[in-house]
Amino acid sequence: MSSEDKKDKIQEEDLDTAAESAEVTQAPKEPPSSDTPETEQEEQAEADSIEDKIEAAMAKIVTDTVGTTPIQPVSPDKRPPVMKGIKKEESAESTEQQPSPHRAARSARPKPVTYVHIDDDEMTLPPIREKKKHKGLKITGIVAAMALVAAGGAYAGISYYYSDKFFEKTVINGIDCSGMTAYEAEQAIASVVEDYSIQVASRNLEPQTISGDQIDYRYVSSGEVLKLLKQQKPYEWVKGLFEERTYTASENITYDKQLLQNEVKELNCAKEENQVAPEDAYVAFNDTQFEIVPETEGSKLDVRQAYKILNEAISGSQDSVDFASDPDAYVKAAVTKDDPELQVAVDACNNYTKASITYTFGEETVTLDGSTIKDWLQFDEKGQLVRDDASFQQHIADFVAQLAASHDTVGTDREFHTTSGRTVYVYGTAYGWQIDQSAEIAQLTSEIQSGTQIQREPVYSMTANSYGYNDLGDTYIEVDLSDQHMYYYQNGSIIFDSDIVSGNMSYADRQTPPGIFTLYYKKSPDVLRGTQREDGTYEYEQPVTYWMPFNGGIGFHDADWQPYFGGDRYLTGGSHGCINLPPENAAVLNDIIQSGVPIICLY
Repeated sequence: MSSEDKKDKIQEEDLDTAAESAEVTQAPKEPPSSDTPETEQEEQAEADSIEDKIEAAMAKIVTDTVGTTPIQPVSPDKRPPVMKGIKKEESAESTEQQPSPHRAARSARPKPVTYVHIDDDEMTLPPIREKKKHKGLKITGIVAAMALVAAGGAYAGISYYYSDKFFEKTVINGIDCSGMTAYEAEQAIASVVEDYSIQVASRNLEPQTISGDQIDYRYVSSGEVLKLLKQQKPYEWVKGLFEERTYTASENITYDKQLLQNEVKELNCAKEENQVAPEDAYVAFNDTQFEIVPETEGSKLDVRQAYKILNEAISGSQDSVDFASDPDAYVKAAVTKDDPELQVAVDACNNYTKASITYTFGEETVTLDGSTIKDWLQFDEKGQLVRDDASFQQHIADFVAQLAASHDTVGTDREFHTTSGRTVYVYGTAYGWQIDQSAEIAQLTSEIQSGTQIQREPVYSMTANSYGYNDLGDTYIEVDLSDQHMYYYQNGSIIFDSDIVSGNMSYADRQTPPGIFTLYYKKSPDVLRGTQREDGTYEYEQPVTYWMPFNGGIGFHDADWQPYFGGDRYLTGGSHGCINLPPENAAVLNDIIQSGVPIICLY
């Protein structure tokens, strides 16, 4: 043993001796007690026995609740002094831990006792306890402590119970899961989910039901219920007795999509006998105007879209689906009442009925209106407008052609009364009324489409002096090739006449052709030339003072080389086809002739 250890042991022995001396010295100072020594010993033994039982019971409760806890030694610097008022000497060293004999027998965790050296004059004894007075209070405190420990143990036990179970009043997806484990809760959810069916409604047919077992509909755990349980704090189980906790967990399901496709095909709404194709909206004539007849929906199911809609509904755990409320489930009409082109068509057709074009031919009129135009449109057996622009255009062209055939005079024979009193028929292609059919078709089409109401003349490519069959009017030039004389009528009166020499009748290519013509222009002077030869020279070149052409290279001109005019000069000494005039008469005609005046050459 070291010198330090020996020194400590001697100090401890001195302290024990001092304590015993203090007890002997202080004994006479104790107050008198009414109890005999034998009575006090019995009471002390009884109290000690009760304390031992209580502490043993508490030790067992603690052991059952929290398990056995090893006793840790207390470091010397943390050990409490034996009594108040006893000061530790500044130079004293710590002594070894000495257990109290009595407490070692009674306590589950013995307290260490530290001894220090004190002087006699510093020794004061505590007052003797009034054991009888505090005995009942002590027992009550001990019982209360036992009850508290027991309650704590029970609370801890129940908390442990709810460590893997849901609290009371826990509802998941509408199912009471109180006291259930996560697995049990998911089994309860699965039993409800897998009892699944969906009702399928469609157009004009009774609803049908597809059950979960027909498509192998099953619940698949996502772990979400277990997450809900882990979020639960077991020590809060008391709250479950007073408040309801409601959760919504995703119900992951799986099913056989091939089986679903087969079920869709077996639905009544997918069967061939129940397929009615939709009908397009169309334009029809109703009494006085055209209107749009709406499309019909039909009941022809788009099986692919129907499957898609049903698949989405089942994925969302819906209990019903109505194909009739989803337009994508059925084949749609290609043309609906809201179709812009259809609206344009009905507007155009109504313009047809509004259009009114009145043609004037002198005092004669011809009117084209909606009552005729609507008949140019084509309709099927239901009254539906059949849009055929080519056919409609052909009707317009036929109408214009008929108008021209009835009123064109170009290319027709005209009855003509000569000055000499004869009645002849004159054919002419260079004079008369002629409708420009291409231009008239275009204008008429535009007016019909816009609903124009107008009175006008047709578009002409050639016009005459007056309307009617005899369109020559009362201003014209008559050239009588048989009489070799010409007359200029203005407003029915002769204002000029002269003998002439026409084309040489001895040559077929020089004879003046009959017909009706108009003056092209007039020029003074000019040079008349024949056919140009290969060497660049002309068959003839003849200067004239007045030149007034009306039929190609044929026209009126002065001819001072002719020996005389009129008679039979034209038979052998005639011109190359022109109408030769005495120079003085040619000058007069040149002054009065007007462009466009009809020139009638006749035999």
